[in-house]
Amino acid sequence: MTSAMRKLSISVPPDVAERLERESNASAYITQAVRDRMRLDALDAELAHQGIQITGQGVAEARARRAAVEADWSPERRRALRERARQHAVDAAAGAVDQPAA
Repeated sequence: MTSAMRKLSISVPPDVAERLERESNASAYITQAVRDRMRLDALDAELAHQGIQITGQGVAEARARRAAVEADWSPERRRALRERARQHAVDAAAGAVDQPAA
């Protein structure tokens, strides 16, 4: 059984149009991107509900702390972590990884 679908007509900037034209299924690509954003928005709302505000300054500080830690990583550690993340993505795509509840 398929779910109900709605057809929309949207306007996008040229760079976005060029990217979508490279996709075999632009609708699925856009749907996933919007769902990802909806999850981030829900997380932001939950954090705000818990009294945690995400600010641009806080994000910049966290990124700077992460960059400082990563600067000390050896090339071998960086490769190992990259491979671990890649394997997790492959496993998730194959359904081999439990996904957190949305």
